[in-house]
Amino acid sequence: MTIKGASPDLYNEDLAPAKVRNWGPFSIFNVWTSDVHSLWGYYLAASLFLFCGGFVNFIIAIGIGSLIIYVLMNMIGYAGMKTGVPYPVLARASFGIWGANVPAIVRAIVACFWYGAQTAAASGAIVALLIRNESMLSFHQNSHMLGHSTLEVICFVIIWALQLLIIQRGMETVRRFQDWAGPAVWVMMLILAIYLCVKAGTFAITSDIPMDVLLEKTKDAGVPGVPGSWTSLFAVAAIWVTYFSALYLNFCDFARYSPDKASLRKGNIWGLPINLILFSLVAGVTTIAAYDVYGEVLLHPDQISAKFDSWFLAMLAALTFAVATLGINVVANFVSPAFDFSNVFPRQIDFKKGGYIAALIALVLYPFAPWEGNAATFVNIIGATMGPIFGVMMVDYYLIRKSEVDVEALYRENGEFRFQSGWHVNAFIAAGIGALFSSILPNFTNWLPSWWGVYGWFFGVAIAGVIYYVLRSAAVSAGAKTAKA
Repeated sequence: MTIKGASPDLYNEDLAPAKVRNWGPFSIFNVWTSDVHSLWGYYLAASLFLFCGGFVNFIIAIGIGSLIIYVLMNMIGYAGMKTGVPYPVLARASFGIWGANVPAIVRAIVACFWYGAQTAAASGAIVALLIRNESMLSFHQNSHMLGHSTLEVICFVIIWALQLLIIQRGMETVRRFQDWAGPAVWVMMLILAIYLCVKAGTFAITSDIPMDVLLEKTKDAGVPGVPGSWTSLFAVAAIWVTYFSALYLNFCDFARYSPDKASLRKGNIWGLPINLILFSLVAGVTTIAAYDVYGEVLLHPDQISAKFDSWFLAMLAALTFAVATLGINVVANFVSPAFDFSNVFPRQIDFKKGGYIAALIALVLYPFAPWEGNAATFVNIIGATMGPIFGVMMVDYYLIRKSEVDVEALYRENGEFRFQSGWHVNAFIAAGIGALFSSILPNFTNWLPSWWGVYGWFFGVAIAGVIYYVLRSAAVSAGAKTAKA
């Protein structure tokens, strides 16, 4: 689509509506394999398995959560597919042409933090492999720089640089990487599960991990109830849904390249409920088998692979986990800030430059490793504000605009989305109140019940969405009366 009268401060070729729509069901499916099949994704799935206390409970909780995720992703996906615009441009419809920079920067901050965290996780898998060699172990223990071992720094920089090569040629390279990396990770996960089941001498889907061990492993997770109770199951489903909170905002960055709703739905049905349940099942089976073999609960796959007798199998596992983590970084933590930073300064920053800025921020953060300390809590608090943003955007798109948006006006300074000098006050009021209940009160006060934080994202979406609908409906009604007068 050619945008007539587009402002240079709102438009560049990367922010423009997608012209090439070649992301079919397989590519959409692999958006999710790349997003979930990582060290962090496996760790979360294995941890949630412990909360459930058994296989049937696990499937019920993860299944319910995965179906909710499927519905929510279709909502934002349809909007992206129909308009063809990335997340920060779509946000202009509800937050205003300049106000949309705020939700864009919120998403970018979270992405930059996790970009560094995921890169560190991927490089850690490589380090775990290398220190099986005695000379590398000695080097790792005795040489240090920037607050890490020199070996860790070298591996981090190598993995960091590899990611830049992946995205150097834009979104088409991202699609090709995902189409290869996603299936490769699935193969390795199955090999890991089969290896451990064979070594354990049984295939078990029922946990024999003692309750006292489960309680010890889950005591600091903030999940209410005893493992296996209904309280825990609801919490598991909520945590699983909340894990995808960032992608609810910027899945339209990928869906915009899909040719039609049918392709999007097919990719999502295989990539979300089906893939998520199967992946979680493999993580659960592997956790049980690892406990039977090694006598301890190992939630990190690199911890398991480090115990392999076969150096070749350990190498294969380490490389696969590294590739998997690169996949989620590209999907969740590179594409989004690339568009977000470009949206703030479209004259100076295109997609590639925006991505380079995100990568550079992650590199600068590495010596401080904030993901290992309390800063993670800070970023999660900021991340909780993504719920209210999602609520405002979806209410605006589906309930206020009935899925009809003037795409050309999204790129004009004096068009429909100028609102109050480029800022939509009602959207910020709604999102601010939603954030108050989703992140500020649960984390900085004891005014709310202890379980509230587990469901904070949901409260943020609901509260912000309802307030926005009321304020926006009142404004539309007032405008209609003025026009008649």
